[in-house]
Amino acid sequence: MDERALVELFQKTFPFWEKMSEADRATFLRSSHHVHFEKGTHIHDGNECTGVILIKSGSLRLYMLSDEGKEITLYRLFPGDMCILSASCVLSTVTFDVFVDSEENSECIVVGGCAYEDLSRRMPEAKIFALETAVGRFSDIMWVMQQILFMSMDRRLAIFLLDEAAKTGRDTVRLTHEQIAKYMGSAREVVSRMLKYFATEGLVVSSRSEGIRLTDKRRLRELTL
Repeated sequence: MDERALVELFQKTFPFWEKMSEADRATFLRSSHHVHFEKGTHIHDGNECTGVILIKSGSLRLYMLSDEGKEITLYRLFPGDMCILSASCVLSTVTFDVFVDSEENSECIVVGGCAYEDLSRRMPEAKIFALETAVGRFSDIMWVMQQILFMSMDRRLAIFLLDEAAKTGRDTVRLTHEQIAKYMGSAREVVSRMLKYFATEGLVVSSRSEGIRLTDKRRLRELTL
């Protein structure tokens, strides 16, 4: 990405860009890099300061990891989204470890964490923007926790399948049972049993080659209520 395109991207992404000094803008541009992440790449590990990640194409997954190795997906990011929790040096009040993986081949712009941290110390608008962005994502995290703690598995799975179908615009969810379990913070066996139940009820048709086809969205929506 050339400098002009990068400036246009930053103008759209950072509401404080026009208030930055020429020197700070130049530092931001020098510290920003176009990065290609292969599918499955481990991008951010715990509380390291990887930087602010802007997703141009592909998708990233943010998750927490228990001492026993169990993963809980917090949320996923898609083109046009920004990952701020990967810049822990900017958000010193966030004390839990967040991990970031590339779900598919992804093109991203990474703004150096040190550059953003230095700017946020001197420019309240940059600090406030980072905090507001993080708070917005905490709403997604709380929704995940609410599902895990208070919702039945059939309702959670129905919500997940309908959300995935809406994102892709297709009636088929091309994810394995293992992937769905990882995203939902559950066990593969539990997901497989529930999908088998959905299939016997005529809600879905599942196959290894074609994925999970939603055959009765109306009844799936009823389960989410």
